[in-house]
Amino acid sequence: MTNQTDTHEMKLLDIPLMIRLKQNAIVLHSELGLTEDARGQNSALLSSIVFPRGLYTLVARTDNQDMVGQFRYRSDDVNAHIVYLAPILDEEDDDTIWLHILDAMAQQAGKHGAQSLVAEVEISHRLFETMRRAGYAVYSRQVIWQHSPIDDETQKPEVTVTEEVNGDQIGIAALLGCTIPRILQTVMGPSTDMDGLVYRKDGRVEAYIAYSEGKHGVYLIPYLHPDVLSDASDIIAAAVLAIDKTQKVPIYVSVRGYQGWLENAMLDLGFTPWLEQAVMVKHLTAGIRQTSFASVKLTTRSGKQPAPNLRVVTINDNQKDTS
Repeated sequence: MTNQTDTHEMKLLDIPLMIRLKQNAIVLHSELGLTEDARGQNSALLSSIVFPRGLYTLVARTDNQDMVGQFRYRSDDVNAHIVYLAPILDEEDDDTIWLHILDAMAQQAGKHGAQSLVAEVEISHRLFETMRRAGYAVYSRQVIWQHSPIDDETQKPEVTVTEEVNGDQIGIAALLGCTIPRILQTVMGPSTDMDGLVYRKDGRVEAYIAYSEGKHGVYLIPYLHPDVLSDASDIIAAAVLAIDKTQKVPIYVSVRGYQGWLENAMLDLGFTPWLEQAVMVKHLTAGIRQTSFASVKLTTRSGKQPAPNLRVVTINDNQKDTS
């Protein structure tokens, strides 16, 4: 007999369940996961229900399984982004309830106006195969590079970056348009929550460094025109020095698959490749119907024992993507 799954938006009565499950969550939003506690502090749970502020939390329950998941969507964006799923899907688990909550999240995100649902997941993790079954496709891969906090004696580069202003928007849009592959532009651009630093050369915007900072880290995404390849190390170094919090918390830089030429710059700056992920996307359409999933056991590659939050993985070079 198949267990019936009850999937609904989180209610006040679900808070104890959420508090328990979220301690064993897999975070699928690197920007939030590396700068803040993406799973949320207990004191913020009530506020997130009454005033969601773009965060939507769902609960799925069967006779013998419970699960919680959260995604973020802002009305000024075209994408929703899965923040976390809890508990972590282990190799031996039946993934039916995960398929149900992923489908429910897609329905909710589409209902609120999102055109796609995005997640950053490790290819070696069991969840990768489950998300493929749920209709997600690999759009690109990314490597997140890590550096310890810098000190006051760090040598300052000769180039200068400045905070973005309204007058930079046309130049930034042109830069993103010519540096991000067309098929990835709606997914791989900076989030609307990120601040930005601009590098100009001969009056043109030649580099844009999007960044977020929080109590756990600073997260940067560089967008550099190939014409400034020789200045890449200096531009990124100038951006890091321009952010005050980089002297207090670890620094993370996301380098997308189509930006492989930035790897040498990261090595020159003393960064270490720390996390490798696939950027997975599910396109949403109006009138998504509830999907019925059969219970299936999958056999996938075994990975290393996962850490509580984000983990280091190796991308299979034979995996097809559009990076």
